[in-house]
Amino acid sequence: MKTIVICSGGLDSVSLAHRVAAEGDLHALLSFDYGQRHAKELDFAARCADRLGVPHEVVDLAGVGRALTGSALTDRVDVPDGHYAEETMKLTVVPNRNAIMLAVAFGMAAAQGADTVAAAVHGGDHFIYPDCRPGFIEAFQAMQAHALDGLAKVHLHTPYVHVSKADIVTDGARHGTPFADTWSCYKGGTVHCGRCGTCVERREAFHLAGVTDPTEYADPDYWRAATGVA
Repeated sequence: MKTIVICSGGLDSVSLAHRVAAEGDLHALLSFDYGQRHAKELDFAARCADRLGVPHEVVDLAGVGRALTGSALTDRVDVPDGHYAEETMKLTVVPNRNAIMLAVAFGMAAAQGADTVAAAVHGGDHFIYPDCRPGFIEAFQAMQAHALDGLAKVHLHTPYVHVSKADIVTDGARHGTPFADTWSCYKGGTVHCGRCGTCVERREAFHLAGVTDPTEYADPDYWRAATGVA
């Protein structure tokens, strides 16, 4: 088995990379520069590849990102504070992002003779991001079976699609993921802001998993108000 892991440098995808490496079939990490304001995450993906001893390729989709206007991740729109369950988090949707990235990853897998593409979409993403839901995963796999018919058979591996981020923290800890060497914050500052949806979700996940969070946050207590934790 040869698996290409789509790795942003965030907690979820780095945990997935460590999981796949532990299973013995990690072939490479693939990242994307789509003009995201938190592009520093790519440095964390590179460090993950170095740590695991596999190639790391960054595909430049900045031109595509500029065309996908209206998202707080790629446009001049403020990143909202709060929890992912809030309607305001739809401002962080980049239309069709995962579909575009996965299509590139499947083409790369076919070209390199890899038989699996792994992505760290998870259950907590379902409310906001339609291209993280099980229905999308199933439909994308079916579409790629037609797109690569007679050329390659590539499987889409999404082991976290039905689980929570807290479950990912538990799984990451099991496989030795260095959580301090991952980046989640959408604002891309010097340290994690502690207020954006992904920071709140990250801090809450460690709390629910019962795992110590090594992350430095500019506002370390905001997550409690956002999630209702005393």
